[in-house]
Parts: sequence; structure tokens; C-alpha cells
Amino acid sequence: MRDAIAAEWLKLRSLRSNLRLLAFSVLSVLLCAGIAFLVTRGFDGQTADERLRFSSIGAGLGTGLPVAYFLVGALGALSITAEHATGQIRTSLTVVPRRQLFLFAKIPPLAVVSLVVGQVLVFGMHFAAQAVLGDRAGQVLLDGQTLGASPTDPGVAAGLLVAGAAMPVVAMIGLGLGAMIRSTAGTLVALIVLLFVLPMGAQVLPAPWGARIGSFLIENLPGQIVAGEDPGILSPPAALALLIAYPAAALTCGAVAIARRGRGARPLVVGGLVTALLAAVVAVPSSAAASTLEWKPCGGDLECSAIEVPLDWSRPAGRKISIPLARLPVTGTHRRTGTMFSLPGGPGASGIEDLKGSPGNFAQLRQRFDVVSFAPRNTADLGIIPVACFTSGPTLTVPETRADYEALGERNRAAAEQCRGADPEFFDHLDSASVARDVDAIRAALGEERLSFIGTSYGGVPAVGYARLFPDRVRAMYLDGVVDHLVDRAESIRLKARGAEAQFARFTAWCAASADCALHGRDAGEVWRDLIATADRSPIPVRGERIAYSGFDLKVAAAPDLMSPGAASDFRNWQRFARSIDEAAAGDAAGFADLIQQVTDSPKPPAFRGMFVTQCADGLVFDDFEDFQRVRAVDEQLSPNFAGNSLWHSLACVGWPTPVRNPPAPLPDRLPPMLGAGTWIDHEPTANVVLAVPGSAAVRYNGFGHGLYLTGNACTIAHANRYLAFLRLPPPGTACEPPSAD
Repeated sequence: MRDAIAAEWLKLRSLRSNLRLLAFSVLSVLLCAGIAFLVTRGFDGQTADERLRFSSIGAGLGTGLPVAYFLVGALGALSITAEHATGQIRTSLTVVPRRQLFLFAKIPPLAVVSLVVGQVLVFGMHFAAQAVLGDRAGQVLLDGQTLGASPTDPGVAAGLLVAGAAMPVVAMIGLGLGAMIRSTAGTLVALIVLLFVLPMGAQVLPAPWGARIGSFLIENLPGQIVAGEDPGILSPPAALALLIAYPAAALTCGAVAIARRGRGARPLVVGGLVTALLAAVVAVPSSAAASTLEWKPCGGDLECSAIEVPLDWSRPAGRKISIPLARLPVTGTHRRTGTMFSLPGGPGASGIEDLKGSPGNFAQLRQRFDVVSFAPRNTADLGIIPVACFTSGPTLTVPETRADYEALGERNRAAAEQCRGADPEFFDHLDSASVARDVDAIRAALGEERLSFIGTSYGGVPAVGYARLFPDRVRAMYLDGVVDHLVDRAESIRLKARGAEAQFARFTAWCAASADCALHGRDAGEVWRDLIATADRSPIPVRGERIAYSGFDLKVAAAPDLMSPGAASDFRNWQRFARSIDEAAAGDAAGFADLIQQVTDSPKPPAFRGMFVTQCADGLVFDDFEDFQRVRAVDEQLSPNFAGNSLWHSLACVGWPTPVRNPPAPLPDRLPPMLGAGTWIDHEPTANVVLAVPGSAAVRYNGFGHGLYLTGNACTIAHANRYLAFLRLPPPGTACEPPSAD
């Protein structure tokens, strides 16, 4: 055997056509560099948002790898077809009469040469493509991948090594086909069909068949073995087995073809069994989540179901309630990663409506996840608490004395009892910890060991509640503009006060610069402060209504427009805010009242009972009058322009009839790193939450808004998708700019 291998090595290195093939293989490197160059030309001419929609070239092997495989396969084919073409095969078989030995002696030298060449080519293709991309390679795309890939990225170096290690496999396929066909031209045609025609045919097939068939083809197997950012359909063991099955089948055919007449049965049986065993590994289905839920179509891509959960989780055998569910099922051709659970804001908002209203924002996530949400127990959708409780409530005042504080508590309690009377037991169990336990029941029904989360706005409170209760069941958690439920009320007020003042400074700067502001040419901050002082001395009436606005009422009514100015550069909400100030300074607060009446049943800002039933149970409360006074002093010191507005939520909980069931508390130690994102007004509280977990990161959006993922902000969606899909966090200090910055 040793002499036969030595002879084959001599043939391999002395055949001039082999040297030409190896020299020609540099074409694969040039192709990869050329494709990268074309990508950069297109990329540089696009806006920031358009760049996010590019497709990743990954390690940069796409075009060059099939060419390299073909040339190495041709090297394997020529090692035997050249002997047939020259007639040397007769001499070789005379010297080595054992025909299978003759064939298999070609494998070691061919494998060594193709392995070395393969690694050189693969790394050459990678570095050539990345060199052309330059800094663009790190651009995060909407699907969570980057435009290019660095060898230091997880799975990239391993993927390159496996792609290079597959070269000997292709060489063995060429050898087997050459032994069977015995013609150089015929074998090259067979390789072209295998490496070029079949992949192109798979690409034109309708989804999902194109991707499913393509996953079984040679060029797509190395990536599935590594299971990196683009894992494909097959599991790593199945992809490896299939990669070995290709040369096993080819060499079996070659061994049968080269055998003497009547002596091909043994290699056929052995090779057939080996190939069949490898194919059996591919045929074994991958494990999938064992869901007990029954999903039915309910409009568009949406599927709906429901689950029964205990009303009181301390008595799991007691009364049950039904929670509606919705799912946007996975659409990708990759192996499914799991379930992404979206927690809606409010409290009282429906996640089902989020999925209906923003399905396109989840399109990239659905390549790997089922996206699931629900109508939580604290929403009106369950039909237990009257809808009026979510649209009306008492008008709040800032108490000056203990008697005022107690009177406020009596009004709040009476208003809450009106809603509680519909179902006291239900009303008493609408805290976010109970919502989190509902989510875990849904997780179990889905058959998932762990969940990934998107928590938006107040949805961050049940998200944090879930993380406290079930830290080992959290795969990933992305929090978007959330309420900080880790800190005490005083610290929460500090965060809100700083945010309000920073936003008011932006408003006054806009007024000073824009003629669209009704206060342009005046000191808008001074006008506002004078208005508040005047309204506190004598409330400002509303034309046509028997009501008047105090300074506190004006701040609460103005907060929505202040925090959400509207789209740049018109800032229509700020324009309305400025007009309302101007009109109120002239003695009519109708502008503020009109804004409130557009979204409520009241001309003055009401404390929505359906919302506060959750917030009060979650601990947004003052301990007593003395605690209120301490927090108020902090608020007035930090927020001279909007003092009192940050107290509004907690004032609604004074006198609340149900106890705190889910107070703020720290997170446990064993959570995975999280990602947060927030606008100018949301970033600080969101960062406070996620950075409490070591290794976490927060993205700042340098603009206005709230709920960046659901509102379709492409930059933050890209970072969120990268984290959720691949658990890759952005570096510290990462920021996204609004589209108008381009």
C-alpha cells in the first residue's frame, strides 16, 4: 500500500495539468474580491436606512467557493481520467493488480494536496473580500448579521476551516466520478451539474422548497456543520454525515466500476451500507418544541389560540381565566431558534394588536423565531373590567396638607371601587408578577425550555418580573423604552424629572430657532413658567366649559406633546403645545383641554383606573404623606419647569384599595446579558435596568419617540435582531441617529 501511495504522489505532482489547475484556482480569490467591490459600490451610494437592508456577504466565500470546489474536484477527476485518456491505466493496473487498492491509493496524496490548497484558498477568499469591504464589514444589517464577518466573530474561523476541510471531500467526489465515468469531459460535466446547475436550480424553486433542497447541496453543508449565523436547515451532525456521504457514494460507484467483472459486489455492499448509515443520520428529524396549544388562522399571517391560567397563582387549583394568544409563525429556511415573546406596554395594551399593527417589523426575526404575544390579564380585551375603566378616572390634584392627601385617597379609592365591584377577585390580581407567571404557563404550553423577549414601554415591568421569577428560563431579553422597576419611587422620580427638563430644553431651543413656534421671539421657558405661576394662583378657564386648569393640570396635559413633538422637521405637536401656551397666557386653556378630549372622555387629564390597577399593585405608591413630601421636594428641585408631572402616576395610587403585590426589587445574579434601547427620554431608565445585569448593553437613539422596535426604527431593530438571533451585543456607546441626520 505504501508503494502504491508513493507512486500516486509522484503522478500527482508531475502532471502538468494539475499545476495549471492549482494556479487557476486563484480565480476564486479574485471573484470574491470582485463581488465585494461591487457590494461596496452599491453600499456607499445608499442612505443609512437603505444600507441596513443590504444582504450580508458573511465570510465572503459565496461566489468563489463553488469555483474552488470545482477546480479541486477536477483535480481529483484528472488523477484517474488522465490515465484512461493516455492508456496508462493498463500499466498502472498491471503494477497494482488489486484495483480497489489502486483507486484508494490515490486518496492520501490527493487529500493532503487538496486540504492545503483548500485552506489557502478559503482564507485567501475571506481576507480578500474583507479587505475590499474595509470598515463597512462591521455594518449591522436588519437581519442581525453584519455586511462582512471578521475571523474573530463567533463561528467564522471555524466555518472557514470547515469550508477548507471540505475541499478533500470534493476531490474524493471527483475521483469517484472519474473512476465511474472514465472520461475527463464527462466527469467535468457531472461536477458542473453538481456544483453549479443544481444550486442554481434550487434557487429558482418556490419557497420553501428551494432552501430545503439547497441545504442538501455540497456548498451549503460547511456552514450547517458549524451552525453559525446562517445555520441552514440540517443539524450539524446531519450536515457532517451528508458531507461524508457524498464521497462515500462516489467512491463506492468508482470502486464498483473499476472492479473486475463479477467482483464489484463487495465494494457495492460495503459502500452502500456506509452511505445508507450516513443518510440515516440526515433523515433523523431534529427535536422540536412539543406544544399543547392549538393554533388557528385569524387574519393575514396571524394565528390565534388561548390558554387557561389560574386567576390567583397562589391557588393554582382555583378559578381559571382564559388568556388570548397570537402568533406570527416562523417563515425562514433556517433551523428554528425558538419563540420570541413580545410583552406589550400600557399597562392595558394588547400584544395581539401589536402583532397585527406591526407584522413587518418582525419579518427578520421570523426567519428564526415564532413571534408570540397575548392580551394580558390587565387589558380590556378579556371583557371582565368595564372598558370605561380604561378611558376614565378621577382628576388628580397635588395635596398641600395631610387633609388634602387623605381627601385625594378617598376620591381615588371610590373611583377604583367602582371598577373593582365588577369582579373583586379579578381586580385584585392584575399585578405584573401575575402577568409574568401567565407568560411562563404559555412557555410551558409552547414546549419551550426558554423564551426570548421583547419588552416595550410598561411591558418592561412584567419582563423584569419574569426575569426575577424565572431567570433560568430567559434566553435573551431586549427592553425598549421601559419603566425602571428596579429602583425606589424617589429614584424613579429623579429619572423622570431629569428627562422632562432635558426635553423642555429641546423645546425652548426649537422655539428660539423656528418661526413655526407661536412663542418665537420670546423666551418660551419664561412664558411657560409665568403661565404655571399664574394658573397656580388662579386656574385658567376653558372656553365653553365649566372647568379651569391649574398649573399642575397644564403640566400633565402638556406632557404628551412635550415628550412626542411629532415628525421632524415640522414638529407639529410642539407647534400645538406652543399655540396652547400662547392661548392660555391670554386667558383660555382650551388648547390643552382639546388635546385631552381627543383621547379621553374628560376635558381634564383623568387617572385611568384600568391602568392604575396594575401600576399601583406594582408599587408605584407613596408610603404615606411624609414620603410624598420628601419625593415632591426632590421633584421640585430637579424639575423647575415640570415639577409635579413626575408625581402623577404615584398620586393616582394614593388610597388605592388593593395591596402592593409586585414591589420594585433587584434582579437575580444568573441572568444572561440583556440589551436595551431608548430615545432621549427613554434611554436612562432603560439603561438602568439592563446594565444591572453584568455584560449587558444599551443603545441610545438620538431622537424623539417611544417604542423603537414597534415603530419601525431600522437602526435599533438591526441591533435588537443581532442580539436576539445571535446573542451578539453592540459595543458600549452605540448610538442610532434619526433618518433626517443623513
